[in-house]
Amino acid sequence: MFLHLGGDVIVRLKDVIAIIDLEVTNSPASKEYLQIAKDEGFLVDVSEGVPKSFVTTDKKVYLSPISSVTLKKRTAFVRGLGEA
Repeated sequence: MFLHLGGDVIVRLKDVIAIIDLEVTNSPASKEYLQIAKDEGFLVDVSEGVPKSFVTTDKKVYLSPISSVTLKKRTAFVRGLGEA
């Protein structure tokens, strides 16, 4: 199954490691993690402006315009655990 992250980007659900809310997480560790991902070329910005969350997969880190709550709901819907 797949998870739509915004724009034209989808990822395989089994590759998703974490979905983190950027509005809540302002920790130095998160900022450093995103900076390292950017410096190493693993950061993909699909937010087209202000990102609301970031999604870590086994290969990339994506900045998404979609909130972490909505992304989580989508994963539950895809897995058949609830409604989107």
